[in-house]
Amino acid sequence: MTKGKKRNRFIRSACIGAVFAATVSAAQARSDAPVYPPFGLDLTARDAATKPGDDFFQYANGSYLARAVIPADQPMITRRSDMTDRIDAHLHRIFDDAAKDVPLVPRDTKGKVGAFYAAFMNEPAIAAKGIHPIDAELSAIRRAPDRAALAGLMGRSAFDFYPSPFFIVIDSDLKDTSRYAVYLWQSGLGLPDRDYYLKPDLAKQKDAYRLYAANLLKLAGWPNAAKAAAAVVEFETRLADASWTKVQQRDPTTQYNPMTPAQLVAYAPGFSWRDFLAGAQLSKKTSLVVAQKSAFPKFARILAATPLDTLKAWMVFRVVDDAAPYLPHAFVNARFKMRDHALAGQSEQVPRWKLGLAAVGGQDCDYVPHSCFGTLQWAVGQLYAARYFPVATKAKIEALVGNLKAAFRHRIETLGWMSAKTKSEALAKLDTYIIKVGYPDRPRDYSGVVIRRDDLMGDVRAAAAADWSFYVKRSYGPVDRDDWLLTPQANNAYNGSLRDIVFPAGILQAPIFDANADPAINYGAVGAVIGHEMTHGFDDEGRSIDSKGALRDWWTPADAKAFKARAAVLGAQYAQYEPVPGTHINPDLTMGENLADLGGMSIALDAYHASLKGKPAPVLNGLTGDQRFFLAWAQGWAGKAKPEAIKQLTASDPHSWRKFRVNGVVRNIDGWYAAFGVKPGEVLYLAPEKRARLW
Repeated sequence: MTKGKKRNRFIRSACIGAVFAATVSAAQARSDAPVYPPFGLDLTARDAATKPGDDFFQYANGSYLARAVIPADQPMITRRSDMTDRIDAHLHRIFDDAAKDVPLVPRDTKGKVGAFYAAFMNEPAIAAKGIHPIDAELSAIRRAPDRAALAGLMGRSAFDFYPSPFFIVIDSDLKDTSRYAVYLWQSGLGLPDRDYYLKPDLAKQKDAYRLYAANLLKLAGWPNAAKAAAAVVEFETRLADASWTKVQQRDPTTQYNPMTPAQLVAYAPGFSWRDFLAGAQLSKKTSLVVAQKSAFPKFARILAATPLDTLKAWMVFRVVDDAAPYLPHAFVNARFKMRDHALAGQSEQVPRWKLGLAAVGGQDCDYVPHSCFGTLQWAVGQLYAARYFPVATKAKIEALVGNLKAAFRHRIETLGWMSAKTKSEALAKLDTYIIKVGYPDRPRDYSGVVIRRDDLMGDVRAAAAADWSFYVKRSYGPVDRDDWLLTPQANNAYNGSLRDIVFPAGILQAPIFDANADPAINYGAVGAVIGHEMTHGFDDEGRSIDSKGALRDWWTPADAKAFKARAAVLGAQYAQYEPVPGTHINPDLTMGENLADLGGMSIALDAYHASLKGKPAPVLNGLTGDQRFFLAWAQGWAGKAKPEAIKQLTASDPHSWRKFRVNGVVRNIDGWYAAFGVKPGEVLYLAPEKRARLW
């Protein structure tokens, strides 16, 4: 429930990527010294033997990379993961405090967080119950008399452990942003991407997945588990073959397909849509938006042609997979060996308390509405922000955002390749952006959620039901412009269809933002992130959304052609990058993030220069202001990972691997060449006419 329901939405663009943000202790936040002395950079991280123009990532981070050791319980180590560990440490203290002497059925928010965490940490009680806490789901699947009954159970995937070939999201309507819409997306795959089912070089992972399915089916008491698992994986392979690629899903204009329920029944026959919607508590809805439209009739045919016993085996396997974090060790360990070891190369399980953070509502939630079902994520966010987010930080970030908006406005106004008509629309959209910092102004109400210290699975179900009920009830009213998709403790940021740019408390900490650091550091770190988020509203996806948040093409044909041509220059560069031997970056998958990185850095550099008000920047430890600016960005992406993890990310993540979020960007910015004296003949050097230039 907390792990299996995540899907990326084209109308919401989370940009920082996993394991990115940072925090510091409350004592550090009050200190007058920067976290990285003397002025905000780690001067010991650099590799003086490498020329900046040959490998800027290595130059900025080489010594750090040499001494950094990937923990056995993690697939990677990064500058950000160090900071993420600090966030986890803060959450751990919050949870431990909340769990002390907590009553059996607490009434206040803190007590409910504590009781949920205490239930998760009570391993003897979990072991004693065995698999019985999910008897209700397994029995319902086994007893289902026909496909219609299974469709109804699949609909319950919105708030229970059941799987579904279709994922439901309730979010603002892209054609009428004053109201909500129900979106249906393709789903059903247990591996990270369709490529894992279809590409020969990922056959090893697919085989491991089949063995994993057999193991869980055996643990669930399913007959002929190995044979059933083979049929289950073959079923998912057929779904994968019919699924849209992640690149196809980057175009929002092709994924807004409104239908009535009756039209959907006619368009994709063979699946009991009415039972599915009833199971999801959406029977009263008269309109739906189908995303990957051409996949839906194919999915329906696959479901109709698949034997009932195979569908039941698939559902049992996926229920157990989704519920495994809350079950005894045999289930937890089996899931770890598949999800973390086989797919990401992680050699050891993380400590139980860290699993507890994720279960109750730590950082590991997506930016899709109701994507972290079964958690008290917003309650945790309230406790986190109150304890660890200084009020002064909010004001300083809002001021920095204003400077970035001014710099972006100037860049749009002076673009030589964009017409006055498109510029007018772009500026109107920029002016409508709402900047949300730290935490939501209105806390989520958990007063009606019953959490018990002795019923972990009941707590998961109660939290999930409350979360789904919140979104369903809200969907009948007007859109809430104050909505947030990331919790305060999240280590990420996003640009949304509500023209909102959100920076949760978790990301507004060193090294991304340090109130005591040199301004060049903050502009190169958080300033570039802010610029990154702003440009997402104008990238290959965002430019389909207008100043009202509606899906509309507001670009002139000539401007759209010019944009695509300039973006293609950057794409051609990224297509050459090879994070691990034999695995190249997909420039179509990563285009939006690559454009945002380049745009964000360009805008932030302008804003930094403007902040100097005509005065020269000081030279600190032999580094000019511009050098510190670029080093701040590069050091923010310091990290290394196991090849399996890099391969998985390259196949499925719209963000390029870290090294290329540095090298791939700076070589296209004229100011970088001037700052470090980069000359022809050096590896990263690009002739001026070959540099990608958009914003």
